[in-house]
Amino acid sequence: QVQLVESGGGLVQAGDSLRLSCAASGSIFSIYAMGWYRQAPGKQRELVAAITRGGRKNYADSVKGRFTISRDNAKNTVYLQMNSLKPEDTAVYYCNGDLQPERWERRSDYWGQGTQVTVSS
Repeated sequence: QVQLVESGGGLVQAGDSLRLSCAASGSIFSIYAMGWYRQAPGKQRELVAAITRGGRKNYADSVKGRFTISRDNAKNTVYLQMNSLKPEDTAVYYCNGDLQPERWERRSDYWGQGTQVTVSS
């Protein structure tokens, strides 16, 4: 059974930094893209950043220059370094993994349980 477990959220002030981590565990044959999404109250879930297995990255315009996504393929872990945080970054952040649990299974999306990030002004 595949699990994605996030950590690193919390309450910070505007301008501070946080680092989120997400570790995938269980029976995993291969992980393709991994990413971070966020959902603020009353809003739809949106992509924050994503990274392919080969290291190609893309970011939402709102976080470019402030957030950095990275991954450690040996540890099945993805990170999100968030600098210069703003109150509008407040949301629940979800880890996403496009992965294949077993050789004979189809690849599909898996999600973590979410971690709260709150930025006060």
